[in-house]
Parts: sequence; C-alpha cells; structure tokens
Amino acid sequence: MAKRQYSDLLLIIILTILTVVFIKTPGLRKTFIRSILGLILILFIPGYSLIAALFPKKMDLDGIERAALSFGLSVAVTPLIGLALNYTPWGIRLTPILMSLSAFTIIMVFIALIRRWRTDEENRFSVSFSLKPVREHFRGESKTSKILSIILIISIIMAVSATVYVIVKPHQGEKFTEFYILGENGKASDYPTNMTAGETGNVTIGIVNHEYKTVDYTLVVESNNTTMMQKNITLDSGAKVEIPYNFTVASAGKQEIKFILYKLPDEETFYRDLHLWVNIE
Repeated sequence: MAKRQYSDLLLIIILTILTVVFIKTPGLRKTFIRSILGLILILFIPGYSLIAALFPKKMDLDGIERAALSFGLSVAVTPLIGLALNYTPWGIRLTPILMSLSAFTIIMVFIALIRRWRTDEENRFSVSFSLKPVREHFRGESKTSKILSIILIISIIMAVSATVYVIVKPHQGEKFTEFYILGENGKASDYPTNMTAGETGNVTIGIVNHEYKTVDYTLVVESNNTTMMQKNITLDSGAKVEIPYNFTVASAGKQEIKFILYKLPDEETFYRDLHLWVNIE
C-alpha cells in the first residue's frame, strides 16, 4: 500500500527521464515515441507534478479534477517557463525548454514526496491503475454530478486531441525559398562593391528551403553573359546551405554579377535572382 502511494510520482520521474533521453539521443530522436513523450511532457507532466505538490491528500481533489487541472496547469506552466527563458542568455530553444520543464517537474515531485510522507498514510493520495475507483466514484455521485463529470471527461479528451492534432499536423505557412548573399564578415553588409582589376572578391551565397518538401535547385553565377559558376543543390524541407564564393574581375568599369536560382525541373525561368554591382578600377 505504501509503495502504491508513491507510484504515480515514480512514473512521472521515469517519463521525464525517458523524454530527455529520446529527445537528446540522435538514434532515438526521430522515432514516434519521442513525439509522444514530448507531448506528455508539455501537456500533462508539469501540471500533474504541481497538483501533486499542492494537494497531497486524497480528499483534496478527486481523480477527474486532478486530471483536468493537470492538463490546464501544464498549458499554463509551459508558456510561463518559455517567457522566463526569453529573458535569459539561453533563449527559447529546445534544450533550455526541455531542461527547464524537467527541472520544474523534478522539484515539484520532490516537494510532493515530502508532503505525502508527512501526511497520515490513510489520508495520502494514491493512484489506482484500475477502473474500480472510477466506477465507485460514479456510483456515489448524484445524477447531476455524473453528467457533469462525463462532460468534463469528454471536454478533456477533446481539448487534448485538438492540441495534439495542431502540434502533429501544423498548418503550413507560405511556401518559399530564401536566397541571399552575405559580405566577407558573414553579414548583409561589407559587400565587395569597390575593387581593383585582378582583386578577388568574397561573398557567401545562402539558400534555405521553406517549400515543405525536398527541392532540387540549380545555382548559376553570371557576369557579362558569361557563366562563372553553376552548381546543382538538393535541400530537404527546412534545410539550409551557405556556399563561399570567390570571384575575380579583370576589366575596369562598373560590372554586374548575377546570382540566379532555378527550382527544378524548370530550367528556363529563374526562381530567385540577386544582383551585385561592382566598381572596378
């Protein structure tokens, strides 16, 4: 009996550790289990651990109320942690959010363990992993309470299902490809626009795929109708490539260097183009 009174907290710790392992381990992070554990960590675990710390007695809240508040508080706690991280050097990124949620959960579970241990054994909250307590709960309620409990359960299921669907199947935004050039310092400045004949100019050509699918590109660099470089590139959805490019212009005067991107299979009409005007002395 005593072990069962802490089994839910042990399960929360195990799920939290497994989530960290599946998200941070390269061989596991691409499995569907990682997505399931991540959703549980975001939507349920922080709220449940907080409820467990606040209400150690079984008479404080019944099981349905604990479940509803666990989901609701998780939805509230996670954005608040993200907001706090936004004002730290780590920012809102996967690893800081994962570590912060895990640390919050472990702290709350530790507090819950202490508070339950200090509560009389017969009054400690414990989780039963059978349906018998649920049936007893409904048997002891009035007809109105039963209806309200059923409505609450259906609302929780619908809210969780809708949230999971939005996360798993996010709405696709505008499809496009980023195409840019950077100067010598890797910034959108300090371009080699004034050079002497024979001097070498350095730029970086960047391409980012936001097409929501794998795309084949052809990158062409031209000057005075002469092809200076041609390169075929394949990028997965969300992938980025930055290509260092050096060029030398021999003749004096003002010359235009064209950076042209084709999205295959269309090899006739350019998809994106950039121009760099260089004064050659």
